Amino acid sequence: MATSNANAPAEGGIDPLMHKYNASISYDKLLYKEDILGSIAFARANAKSGIISDDEFIEIERGLWEVLKEWDTDTFTIRPNDEDIHTANERRLGEIIGKAIAGKLHTGRSRNEQVVCDMRMWLRERIYEIDKQLVAFLRVIIARAESDM
Repeated sequence: MATSNANAPAEGGIDPLMHKYNASISYDKLLYKEDILGSIAFARANAKSGIISDDEFIEIERGLWEVLKEWDTDTFTIRPNDEDIHTANERRLGEIIGKAIAGKLHTGRSRNEQVVCDMRMWLRERIYEIDKQLVAFLRVIIARAESDM
C-alpha cells in the first residue's frame, strides 16, 4: 500500500514553496526587451533556415512586438505561474497568436542560450549607458579644470 504525504503537491504539480524559490520574474523582468528582441532574431533565423514558415515568423514577430508594447506601457500582467521573463513572454505570446504557432518560437533553442543572449544584450546596453555617463563626467572635470587655470 502506498503511503500518503500530506505536504506533497498535487500530482504533477509544483509545491508552492518550490515555485516561489525558483521564480526570478521579480528581477529578471528587467530583461523583457532583450528577451523579446532575442526571440525575434532567433525566430527570423529559424524562418530563414526553413524551420518555421515565413507566415509563422510574421505572426510570431507581430505578437512579440505586441508583448513589448505591453511591457513598455506597463500594461503587461505578470501571472503567478510566470516564474521568469521567458515563461511570461512565451505565455503572453501564446495568448496573442495562439499556442500552436507560439510553441514554435524556440524550436532548437536551449533555455541556457536564451538566458545568455538576454544577459549579454542587457549588459551591452548598460555598458553603453555607463560609457556615455563617464564621458559626460570627464567633460565636466575638464571644463572645471580649465576654468580653474
